[in-house]
Amino acid sequence: MTLTITHIGTATMLLEIGSLRLLTDPVFDAAGGRYSFGWGTGSTKLTSPALSANRLGAIDAVLLSHDHHDDNLDAAGRALLPHVKRVLTTLSGGRRLGGNAEGMRLWQSTMLVSGQTQVKVTATPAQHGLRITRPLAGETIGFVLEWEGQQNGALYITGDTIYYRGIDEVAERFSIGVGVFHMGQARFPITGPLRFTMDVRDGVKAARALHAQTIIPIHYEGWKHFHEGRAASEPSPPPGWPIGCAGCA
Repeated sequence: MTLTITHIGTATMLLEIGSLRLLTDPVFDAAGGRYSFGWGTGSTKLTSPALSANRLGAIDAVLLSHDHHDDNLDAAGRALLPHVKRVLTTLSGGRRLGGNAEGMRLWQSTMLVSGQTQVKVTATPAQHGLRITRPLAGETIGFVLEWEGQQNGALYITGDTIYYRGIDEVAERFSIGVGVFHMGQARFPITGPLRFTMDVRDGVKAARALHAQTIIPIHYEGWKHFHEGRAASEPSPPPGWPIGCAGCA
């Protein structure tokens, strides 16, 4: 069964696994908007998505790491949610969104089915910054996707997280073939020291812990609050970084 990944922008990807079509963290607003993330934080969107929402076609499910930050779910992304079959997200996000949103406990699994294609999705731990910033950052999760015929291991999407013990737990429970890492070293205040997503050093630690065949960094461009872009990992990634590219997995 083939896997095709199309990176649309930030953490938004179209995943096509056999006949199943999944979307991650849908962000489709045009560039230029200013957004509040709560607690006095916010950012400006610098780039537009590579593909508009109305060109996506039918989507079977959305994998949403969290619903409360606009760089993971914006107005256009929210408008899309009622038109998909299922939305898998955090427990708190499921309560906030209602409708077709399903909150998942950590390590809970569910099956996504389209025709003969069946994919098992498991919710994995994520920590959106240091523990002391939990009231500011809120709840996030990642996802592991497994299906019959995977040759090198499961597909793992970290969600918005720093490197911490939860990623080691993923490595202990699963054999990972492809790791999609939410990077960017997002900071708040934008000029301050508090980091809410992985930087390159975190990425290297996670890559080594997971022993993945391919790492695909996303969530590092298009917003003012990112402090490490493409140049931080390409074209000369640090030693131990098995770099991949969105769209070539």
